[in-house]
Amino acid sequence: GMGEVYRARDTRLQRDVAVKVLPDLFAADPERLARFEREAQVLASLNHPHIAAIYHVEEVDGARALIMELVEGETLAEQLARLWAQGSGLRAQGLPLEEALPIARQIAEALEAAHEHGIIHRDLKPANIKVTPDGVAKVLDFGLAKLAQAAGSGQLAAGGPHLSMSPTITSPAMMTGVGVLLGTAAYMSPEQAKGREADKRSDIWAFGCVLYEMLTGKRPFDGEDVTDTLAAILMRDPDWTTLPPATPTAIRTLLQSCLVKDRRKRIADIAVALFVLDKAASFAPPSSLDAGASQAQADAAVVEVRRVLTLSTRRRVAITSAVTLVVGAVLAGTLAWFATRPADPVPPRVSRLPLAFSPATTLTINGTDRDLAIAPDGSRVVYVGNRGTQLFVRALDALEPVAVFTGTLRGPF
Repeated sequence: GMGEVYRARDTRLQRDVAVKVLPDLFAADPERLARFEREAQVLASLNHPHIAAIYHVEEVDGARALIMELVEGETLAEQLARLWAQGSGLRAQGLPLEEALPIARQIAEALEAAHEHGIIHRDLKPANIKVTPDGVAKVLDFGLAKLAQAAGSGQLAAGGPHLSMSPTITSPAMMTGVGVLLGTAAYMSPEQAKGREADKRSDIWAFGCVLYEMLTGKRPFDGEDVTDTLAAILMRDPDWTTLPPATPTAIRTLLQSCLVKDRRKRIADIAVALFVLDKAASFAPPSSLDAGASQAQADAAVVEVRRVLTLSTRRRVAITSAVTLVVGAVLAGTLAWFATRPADPVPPRVSRLPLAFSPATTLTINGTDRDLAIAPDGSRVVYVGNRGTQLFVRALDALEPVAVFTGTLRGPF
């Protein structure tokens, strides 16, 4: 579903590369390709030792191809298939614990780097993970699942042996054989199986599926066809009894926390898985010589792991509560301020009116002397009139002034 891959030689830089030719279905949509090219540029900037590098996006004669780092070695799916064949197919056989946990840690580091750049894989599975002869894990096909998510249609594959490579659909409503390519059925998260948008917690689910398969040699959710597999993902829990007896309790707890169906209760960040895997050495079963002390240390370590595994959920609850309190305090403070703030000051009332005077009561202006005053309550005007010989009081609601003094006036008042 993701195109054909060829080994090629870069004659300019003299190195072997992988050339992945994208299907015509993708190349038919310029907007989808432009979106993919932008994500390819982000991936090229990651430069992470556990992510296969993207060198370039080429177009030749209308065909689009990715020029990628050529990673030597088997895929994780091929390794697990080889172990199955060595066991004659009688029972599932996973990788030894000392091999599986370092590979899981490298996968987690790759996811952490991608998530920090806002990139979600959406299709993490053993077939997309290569392990070099030196034991270095490389995660492939970042971004291709997002490109496939927007594709128009595609045939579904089914069947037990081929299910690990089969793309599947986005919702049960599309189970007619034609749907949108989105991930691989056996490793899809419940939210993806329901047709909802994937986020980094969907990658954490797939990481849990891959780690479970590395340890047991079988997928945690399986079925005869895509429908059965989706039903197992949505309705059933993995068989935890198939984990090797030597699996540390903390690793079991990690797997259970990755494969929680409600993503709100799932591990929220792959850094938690990295913490557990870093401490994995201290979770080994104690030897008989120092069983008491070692068991106590292991129990303490398991308690710490469980605390960390629930930390992200508690932190989300604490952050939500804190935000709620802050918003409530702001609203309460705002309401209190509006309730107790002083009323806006009333602007002074301005009255404008003409005063008519008879000749005998006309206002007298004598140079710069103040010959007119207004009562404090604004109801009366006092002024000098009649050529400075009388003092008049004129009420604003009266038609004529009243003389209150007759004689010689000296100076302003």
